[in-house]
Amino acid sequence: MTAPLLLVAAALPCVYWTGGFESRSTLDAAGIRHLCAPPDTADGWRAAGFDVQTMTDAELAARAPLPAPGIAPRTGVASPTRSPWIVANGWRFLRDPGARFMFDGPAEKAAIVAAEAHAYDADVLIRMGEPSDGGSLASLGSMLTFLARVPDTELPAIADIGIVDDGSAVTGEVLNLLARRNLLFEVLRAPSTRYRVNVELGSAAYPAGEAADPNAFAQRIRRQITDEERSLRVYGSEVVVCRVVGDGRRLRVHLLNYGGREIEGLRLRVRGSFPEGEALAAGIGRLDLTDHVVADGFTEFSVPRIASYAIADLRAR
Repeated sequence: MTAPLLLVAAALPCVYWTGGFESRSTLDAAGIRHLCAPPDTADGWRAAGFDVQTMTDAELAARAPLPAPGIAPRTGVASPTRSPWIVANGWRFLRDPGARFMFDGPAEKAAIVAAEAHAYDADVLIRMGEPSDGGSLASLGSMLTFLARVPDTELPAIADIGIVDDGSAVTGEVLNLLARRNLLFEVLRAPSTRYRVNVELGSAAYPAGEAADPNAFAQRIRRQITDEERSLRVYGSEVVVCRVVGDGRRLRVHLLNYGGREIEGLRLRVRGSFPEGEALAAGIGRLDLTDHVVADGFTEFSVPRIASYAIADLRAR
């Protein structure tokens, strides 16, 4: 069962630059013109031609920290058949859509954090400064330029599952695993008739003890939805996490690649009949969808290339 959620529009993160005014040329070269800065330096940056939003120390401290996204090694796990352990922040944004976040991690991860913020319409501040390496800053600037050029569209998010959030760490890990498996959910305060599957830990249907193994719990939920009825399926990759928004006439699929390597020919299946579409890929540009097939109320297609982030826009006739 598919249900629309809140209307969303893409967000652009703000860069909190900790370097001095002498780094103006470095920022210019990276294409970064929008900054967050302390009140006592904001006027100086504005005089240098930058678009500046003031940010106090108290406002910085109030932001929730974000971990560095990517593939995390697991100590003692060496089997090549095991699924990669993805660190992704989308479930955090969905769990607390009104929160404000800050990324103060490795500079080389800033670009994918910016893409996450855009995909989930999250309020994210990226803290960077010297001695950030030039390549990472250029990568972030390139991503921000790409995001600013993506056609904006306000479409309701798509979900197949309602998750009643009790605020616990266990429920958080369930949300994390569902998101990583591209099982689309809405975070709820109470079960909703919009969904055939409503998960509420501690209820008779979902005893809290079952979530002690979140992997098995997520697999149980997947079986309840059934792969045949899912609004989204991703084939051929375990390192791409998606967000889907749409209204029946248009569908946008955000594709975040956490693997660190370019992917070719990623195959997707979405609910709905969308015979027209194209993709926009960061660092690559516009791409035609390939092997585009519409049948039995579903649409399948391949995105030829994905670096770290891409958007597939589909349309009904």
